[in-house]
Amino acid sequence: MSIYELRVSSKNREQKRRFIMWSCAISTVLILSAALFLTITKQAEASSHHSFNAVSRAATTTKTSSAVAAACAATLYPNACESALASVAGAPTKSPKKLFDISVQFAMARTHSVRSMAYNLTLKHQKPGSRRPTGMDDCLELLDISLDQLNDVVNPKTSSSPHDVKTWLSAALTNQATCKDSLDAIDASDGGDAMSAQVESLTHFISNSLALHKKLDGGKDPGGRNLLSDGFPAWLSAGDRRLLQASPKDIRADAMVAKDGSGTHKTINEAIAFVSPAAAAGRGRSVIYVKAGTYNEYISIPSKRKNVMLMGDGKGKSVIVGSRNAANGYTTYGTATVAAMGAGFIAKGLTIINNSGPSKNQAVALRVGADKSVIYQCSIQGYQDTLYTHSNRQFYSEDDIYGTVDFIFGNSAVVFQNCFIQPRKPGGGQRNSVTAQGRLDPNQNTGISIHKCRIVGASDLGSTPTYLGRPWYKYSRTVVMETYMDGSINPAGWEPWSGSFALSTLYYGEYANTGPGSSTSGRVHWPGVHSSLSMAEASKFTVAEFIFGNSWLPGTGVSYTAGL
Repeated sequence: MSIYELRVSSKNREQKRRFIMWSCAISTVLILSAALFLTITKQAEASSHHSFNAVSRAATTTKTSSAVAAACAATLYPNACESALASVAGAPTKSPKKLFDISVQFAMARTHSVRSMAYNLTLKHQKPGSRRPTGMDDCLELLDISLDQLNDVVNPKTSSSPHDVKTWLSAALTNQATCKDSLDAIDASDGGDAMSAQVESLTHFISNSLALHKKLDGGKDPGGRNLLSDGFPAWLSAGDRRLLQASPKDIRADAMVAKDGSGTHKTINEAIAFVSPAAAAGRGRSVIYVKAGTYNEYISIPSKRKNVMLMGDGKGKSVIVGSRNAANGYTTYGTATVAAMGAGFIAKGLTIINNSGPSKNQAVALRVGADKSVIYQCSIQGYQDTLYTHSNRQFYSEDDIYGTVDFIFGNSAVVFQNCFIQPRKPGGGQRNSVTAQGRLDPNQNTGISIHKCRIVGASDLGSTPTYLGRPWYKYSRTVVMETYMDGSINPAGWEPWSGSFALSTLYYGEYANTGPGSSTSGRVHWPGVHSSLSMAEASKFTVAEFIFGNSWLPGTGVSYTAGL
């Protein structure tokens, strides 16, 4: 049996094992959550299966308590909220915290149901011999991740802060939006429309949980500006700090990748598979040293593989190259050369490239959805959609980022510090936008903060219109602070997505920037644009305040500036 056949056989066994486990889990949750489903409203579930439609009629006769109505008034979808909370006996007498827990548990039950639907549709419409992931595969992965995130929110054994809860709910909500984006290419006959309707309904329930949490927490999060003596934030362990400060020759890696056979593995994926048992069990940091060389492979670090570190020999030396793109039939989510979703991911000293070129549309070099992740001293190169900062909390330091259209995008809470950002020449007729932030709900704690960076156009950029950003979703949020901008930035600063979409709901800010492109005199005058932030306003988007970096960055070992 070939190595490929062994991998396929192993993968099939794993899929069967996961299917059996999921089936048991789904059955258990459906039994425990039967009461939740018996009172779901017709309005909240207009697109559900007939079984949900039948029971929703019973909910319309349920008298909603004043406590439930008051709680749900703070949500974007109050009818769906009331039906979910009223579905549990005695809910009207519950405390606000208990109502929040009921809302999250209801969302979990719905996530299980939608995940089961996606799995069944994948089996039904699977094309023989096809190995390319589809939008439905993206949804399966994202729904699995969402289940873990929702479970972390309500699990009493999880040591979580209010900021953690807000982050995980924000990420679970983002997962549904990504799932819907990936479903766009799936025909209605293959279940695309039906699945999209279910995901939209699920989005409402997760959004409501996020709103209830904000009301419960009063919109406040604990934080702090305390730094350790080495300038690293507190959530990085002492061991991780040493790793980021050390050179490759000074570390003791768990696996070494070398194309010439001088390491423990010849490919990065082999090394990831080797350290996976420890990463899945959460047994500390797993370090993979990637020696100098060019590696033509696609790297995936799934959500179950936590605390993985990829350390290379430096920018331009340890190079990972891919070429997947939307023009060749991949979803944007599926184009990434490197995809890291496991919490605690760290990359240092790597060059990550998607070399598809400007004519191939969306083509991601690096996608990160790993919570508390750090990308340090790396080069990330592509054209459209180079860097997908998908979700959760992320920090980028001393990185070089190259691209054209929307080349830093996503819906994480992310800070870029001391990075070199270079717009390059796009395809004919295209306009450059450095960012396209995707905040879709006003209660999400997400956004892009560019702090103490340099934005400098490539030598061949010419007169190509280049903007700081445009709003991918309704509540898009991006702030640029204490950053140098050369003359490549258009005086308007910001570009509309389409007509007047999001111009009054977005939040775009600038503070104390320098360089020819930093003048705000010609900036657009949209309601959501704040061209001259005060120091107090700008401070909300620093490492300490925006991603609460003082609570987790020190453990990674990366240097950072906590405030302004």
